[in-house]
Amino acid sequence: MPDNRRSKVVTNGLQRSPNRALLRAVGFGDHDFDKPIVGVANAHSTITPCNVGIGGLAARVEAALKTSGAMPQVFGTITMSDGISMGTEGMKYSLVSREVIADSIETVCNGQSMDGVLAIGGCDKNMPGAMIAIARLNIPAIFVYGGTIKPGRYQGRDLTIVSVFEAVGQHICRNIGETELLEIERRACPGAGSCGGMFTANTMSSIFEAMGMSLPYSSTMAAEDAEKAESAAQSAKVLMNAIRRQTLPRDILTRQAFENGIAMLMALGGSTNAVLHLPAIAHAAGVALTLDDIDAFSRRVPVLCDLKPSGRYVATDLHRAGGIPQVMKILLAHGLLHGDALTVTGQTIAETLKDIPEEPRNDQDVIRPWSRPLYPHGHLAILKGNLAEEGAVAKTSGVKVPKITGPARVFDSEEACMEAILQSRIRPGDVVVIRYEGPQGGPGMREMLSPTAALVGQGLGDTVGLVTDGRFSGGTYGMVVGHVAPEAATGGAIALVAEGDPVTIDTDQRLLQLMVPEEEITRRRNAWQPRPPRYTRGVLAKYAKLVSSASRGAVTD
Repeated sequence: MPDNRRSKVVTNGLQRSPNRALLRAVGFGDHDFDKPIVGVANAHSTITPCNVGIGGLAARVEAALKTSGAMPQVFGTITMSDGISMGTEGMKYSLVSREVIADSIETVCNGQSMDGVLAIGGCDKNMPGAMIAIARLNIPAIFVYGGTIKPGRYQGRDLTIVSVFEAVGQHICRNIGETELLEIERRACPGAGSCGGMFTANTMSSIFEAMGMSLPYSSTMAAEDAEKAESAAQSAKVLMNAIRRQTLPRDILTRQAFENGIAMLMALGGSTNAVLHLPAIAHAAGVALTLDDIDAFSRRVPVLCDLKPSGRYVATDLHRAGGIPQVMKILLAHGLLHGDALTVTGQTIAETLKDIPEEPRNDQDVIRPWSRPLYPHGHLAILKGNLAEEGAVAKTSGVKVPKITGPARVFDSEEACMEAILQSRIRPGDVVVIRYEGPQGGPGMREMLSPTAALVGQGLGDTVGLVTDGRFSGGTYGMVVGHVAPEAATGGAIALVAEGDPVTIDTDQRLLQLMVPEEEITRRRNAWQPRPPRYTRGVLAKYAKLVSSASRGAVTD
């Protein structure tokens, strides 16, 4: 085996005998000390359906690693459910959990001098948290996705968790009764797996596959299907080969890989959260990546897949239609993928895709051919202007009107905004502004799925704009702009917006503008005072002190 850090620590003769004695207590025999020690970092939990099946996958991986000649060491990391915490104070911990996951995996793998790591994740922050750690560690690694949930069904239509949020808005408007709302709630999440549309978990898993850090087809498999466990076991074998070759994550996580990931994000119509996570992972990998880089791909890459939340299909439909390899091959054939980029298998992207046809099958319409895209360009736009000097992220898929100028309806928290929506105080043409919800100000940059879904449910999704320094769920669609930077807590212009000020959102012109004279903005800025921190102790207080701007990925190191 290679001469690496772990072998020097554990097998260095009698002076290391205490290390060996402790390892014997967890199952090592005389002949095991020369084998690679491989961490199995898994986020198994019964907190959320996203992660409830991960324990079984970890067991399959552990067995496959032993068969392949490794000594696996299984350890846990945390998760939380974005969907369960959505709309509550608890949602402030969601983005924080990304950092806790990354720090915990880094701590265990470096603290125990492991030779490699296989990370298994399910809910939204599991993926970027694990990949940030993998990039920092730079020991042979592979990511295994816990798998997507299968869709629920009600009255002939597929349901996802977003169906429930939107049903709440419909119930408020008396468009559906309490019985129908309850039936949708009962049926939306039928079993294990991450939220079924092209929301954040499925977006990030698909991006990792396109970047070469996960096995082909693995990112769209259903959590409860047998092929998911088989793919996990195969991932263990591939990781062992990477350890023998000493293929390191930073050999794979190059600028080319990130560009491949961004191209996949656009082709899928994926979550706005990827715009936050990709720069954070790039930061950990030592790769320069800016919001402008992401916007450049949005102008070049069409949306090829008709997926929820704004489309018709879910991730399991995409899997049956050919999965991520089919989408990748279309992009490769049209010069939008780096075919020479390396993957964890040791093959290049082009070698991996050599047997995939350049056109999708005719018996499905989940994946569109190049000649007939869902949208001719990407669904995400980076907006700038005096309201977002560092940038903001707009999601344009499903939006009928790309420009709106309307009076600002200003709220200093998500709760205050939700109260106004539930009381039907938001009118067509309004631009809702939710501020002090950024990485530092929230702290934690909560997702605004509850307000956006409630607006859609009330029929206002096409006529009301929403601007926030917080985030949006991968399940959000409509005229929404998030990640506004600088954020309100640091004195960004979003803190200076007054009730009734005209605000323009123009996705075609990439503009987010407060339509107020510059002299008045200057006057307000001079009068502005920072707010005292909402938390003075604990993890949220520490996070608020460390976290960077959303434009840099909200990193903490």
